[in-house]
Amino acid sequence: QVQLVDSGGGIVQAGGSLRLSCDSSESISSFVEMGWYRQAPRKPRELVASITRGGSTSYLAAVKGRFNITRDDAKNTVHLQMNSLKPEDTNIYYCYAEKSEWIMYWGQGTQVTVSS
Repeated sequence: QVQLVDSGGGIVQAGGSLRLSCDSSESISSFVEMGWYRQAPRKPRELVASITRGGSTSYLAAVKGRFNITRDDAKNTVHLQMNSLKPEDTNIYYCYAEKSEWIMYWGQGTQVTVSS
């Protein structure tokens, strides 16, 4: 069973930065895509950023230019560098790994809180 461990969340002031990490128990090259979703209470889930096996990236419009997703295949880790954070970025961030159209794995989530 694949395990994904999210880390790096915390409390930061507006304008600050955080770096999230997603550590996989399995080689990340086995996944078609990895990335991060976020979800606040009573709000729909949002796909924040994704990176494919080949390194192509995609971002939610609201974070484009502020967030950067990278992968380290040697360490089986994906990172989400979040800069210029805003209070509206406050959310629980969940790492995911897509192995196929029908198989996805999830991290436990990490809380990001941005104070104004």
